[in-house]
Amino acid sequence: MLGFSKNYRWWALLLISSGVFLSVIDIFIVNVAIPSIKKGIHGTDGDSQLFIALYLIGYASFLITGGRMGDHFGRKKVFIIAMLVFTSASVVCGVAQTPTELITARFIQGIGSAFMVPQGIALIQILFPEHNERIKALGVYGSIAGTASVIGQFLGGLLPDIHFIAAGWRLIFLINLPIGLLAIALSARFLKESNQKKAVKFDYSGIAILSIALVSFTYLLIRGRELGWPLWSILLMIGALLMIWFFISDQKKKLASGNDPLINVELFNYKDFNIGLLAVFFYYLVQESYFFVNTLLFQNGLGISSSQTGILFACQGIGYVVASLLSIRLVGVFGKRVLQSGVLLMIVALVFHVIVLEAKAVNQLALMIVLFGYGIGCGSVLPSLLTITLRRIPTHFAGAASGTYSTVQQTAIALGVVVVVGLFLYVLSGHKSLSGYLHAYRLATACNILFLMAVAFFLWLIPDKED
Repeated sequence: MLGFSKNYRWWALLLISSGVFLSVIDIFIVNVAIPSIKKGIHGTDGDSQLFIALYLIGYASFLITGGRMGDHFGRKKVFIIAMLVFTSASVVCGVAQTPTELITARFIQGIGSAFMVPQGIALIQILFPEHNERIKALGVYGSIAGTASVIGQFLGGLLPDIHFIAAGWRLIFLINLPIGLLAIALSARFLKESNQKKAVKFDYSGIAILSIALVSFTYLLIRGRELGWPLWSILLMIGALLMIWFFISDQKKKLASGNDPLINVELFNYKDFNIGLLAVFFYYLVQESYFFVNTLLFQNGLGISSSQTGILFACQGIGYVVASLLSIRLVGVFGKRVLQSGVLLMIVALVFHVIVLEAKAVNQLALMIVLFGYGIGCGSVLPSLLTITLRRIPTHFAGAASGTYSTVQQTAIALGVVVVVGLFLYVLSGHKSLSGYLHAYRLATACNILFLMAVAFFLWLIPDKED
């Protein structure tokens, strides 16, 4: 796959970026539309958490396998099949009649994303072998992902208020159908296949253990809270934790016996990588839980419309995109201080969230400014977390480290939805007045501030300069 024309490479980049576009947009579009989805599907608060959490768990469980499948069967083939799975699952989400149907389809959507997104990242390495061009291509790819987050927030607010053929909330899933079919058709026609590596091995038992453990643990944390923590839920959750411990032991044994594990535990011999992963874990605990609790407060507590909520969140997204474009260059000059400043700005912005939202009459302009500031903080941290975590990892571990990073990232996002949103809903239960919403919001926001303080601590531990 060498010797591509310049025009082909950039057109191919746009095609493979459709995967990350759909993957990201389907996280943010659901965040804003959660109240409408819950009402339309007659779901519970726990169902609302599972709509998001199991999408992310499906993504996390199969992400590493998705990358290896591309090596084995060819990246074009896997990309197209994964896009077809994702698009089909989107249609099932759009026509679902029960919470169980929607939750199951969301999990399959997440699996589709896990096989779709790694192909795009790998193809960029092949299409753009020159360092400078690769950096530009990754910049375009990242910008498309950032743009998807803004569009997702806006459409997640707008579409539930539109009723065209189907209920508005269904359109947030059905909109993937024309985009997915177009991407599949163009990829089949124009995308060139990559070289295949027939020697690739798959840790099927590791995939099964990790998937069952994460799904079980997430499901039981959510349903256990809803049901008042019956004994069976506690016992099964302990069983899920034991499965996670067994997964780690199993990975160590496979590595020691010369087999190919799902996660190479030798990576955890690198201190900076461990510290970086802890920073990543605590940062992503905040990522989706922030949107979830704000959406519930805005729409259910303050009575702000779905469309207005989408516009408010778009302010946050614009701040993120602006900062992310600048932060990568600034990190090259100022190092980790850029990330530390971003975390500090996020903490300050969360404090002002509480102040502005607890005013007798919420000033929407002030709220938009606070959301924009929070987005600036996010954009100063997020693009460089991967770089600062992986920078001391030897080149031959790069692929395994990147896959492990992404698995931790997606798992942390799901756990944030479970833990922080679970706290919010637990405090809110039985007190669904405005004062009840504000009290629950204060506690959930305090929890997120503590997580961000942990991020700042771990960033402080990471050396700023290469030895």
